[in-house]
Amino acid sequence: MISGSLSRPNSFLPVSWFLVLLILAACGRPPVTPPLIPPEIIIPADPMQAVTWDDVPGWQQEDPRPALEAFVVSCPSLKNDAQWQTVCADMSQIDTADMGEVRRFFESRFIPHRVNNPDGTDRGTITGYYVPDLQGSRTSNENYRYPVLGVPDDLLVVDLGALYPDLKGRRLRGRLDGRRVVPYWSRTEIDTGLASTAGKELFWVEDPVELFFLHIQGSGRISLENGERVMVNYADQNGHPYRSIGRMLLESGAMTRDQMSAQNIKAWCQRHPDKVLQLLGENPSYVFFRSAQQDLASPPGALGYPLTPERSLAVDPSIIPLGAPVFIATTWPNSSRPLQQLMVAQDTGGAIKGAVRADFFWGLGSEAGAKAGRMKQDGRLWVLLPRIEPAESDRHFKSGDLP
Repeated sequence: MISGSLSRPNSFLPVSWFLVLLILAACGRPPVTPPLIPPEIIIPADPMQAVTWDDVPGWQQEDPRPALEAFVVSCPSLKNDAQWQTVCADMSQIDTADMGEVRRFFESRFIPHRVNNPDGTDRGTITGYYVPDLQGSRTSNENYRYPVLGVPDDLLVVDLGALYPDLKGRRLRGRLDGRRVVPYWSRTEIDTGLASTAGKELFWVEDPVELFFLHIQGSGRISLENGERVMVNYADQNGHPYRSIGRMLLESGAMTRDQMSAQNIKAWCQRHPDKVLQLLGENPSYVFFRSAQQDLASPPGALGYPLTPERSLAVDPSIIPLGAPVFIATTWPNSSRPLQQLMVAQDTGGAIKGAVRADFFWGLGSEAGAKAGRMKQDGRLWVLLPRIEPAESDRHFKSGDLP
């Protein structure tokens, strides 16, 4: 019995040790690493693609003569580019009153380029802007308490392109705090008197909401108490990003997307006077102005030349060259009626960023404001670029792509 009891465990020793060795061996193996899957590389689409004139919807029905007049205004700004100047010089040889001849001029001297988003899509948002009319005074009183400010002395503007060529066109705005450059005061901080703006008041107006919309539009006409009328234009900005108060009202449920317009935002402010300053402060961006000395007929755009109502377009200049003709295909404000016409990129805007993004200039006064305030449409853009010599064209697109 004793020998039997001893022999039973001995008979299992080889199997037990074998199992132990298997377990130890398994523990000692490195973990199995799944094969690495390289991340998908997304190459941004070319922002502009050459197409034929047949690819531009509505071109054959468009009267391009008003756009030609606006383009003539832009030509001096293109003087440093030989190709553009050749096109500008050739305009003197055509009969600008002949619609057919003007159309043939554009077709023979330009190639339309469809504007694309980085993801390859070609649709974006088209909004509208205008020149508002405000009531104001040169001095502050109980009726006119809200200042239209000029550029403060302590606002610093740093041209980043001077230090970093890759950042050409980018500017940093701020102020000095000791030896440090810090962000400039926000809208709320300026409105509550933290900024050094004493003596920078150009005019005083009666309505803070109308003043806010003047900041958004960038230009405006002010009718003064003495009967005089003056124009004020964008001079600079505090460097803070633009935030839409309309979006704030949407997110809070104060109004629906279908109700959203400048007119309804103003109506909401009239119904909630105790919440106005808080709402306006949600947009920290603040615009400073200069008093314009030019004709009050139309303000200058980013190129420094007067804008043409319903023919001037604000764009992102990092993508669309200022001064270039741009064909737009969108719809009328709050409508499905097509709006397809040739315009000219003559302006920029703080909220106009991205490829297929533009702001349609409707003109001056309340009628233009009614259209601009309701415009937030889907649309597409085509930039017209001068034709180049065949030897150079091969570097840009296939010869078969030429219209």
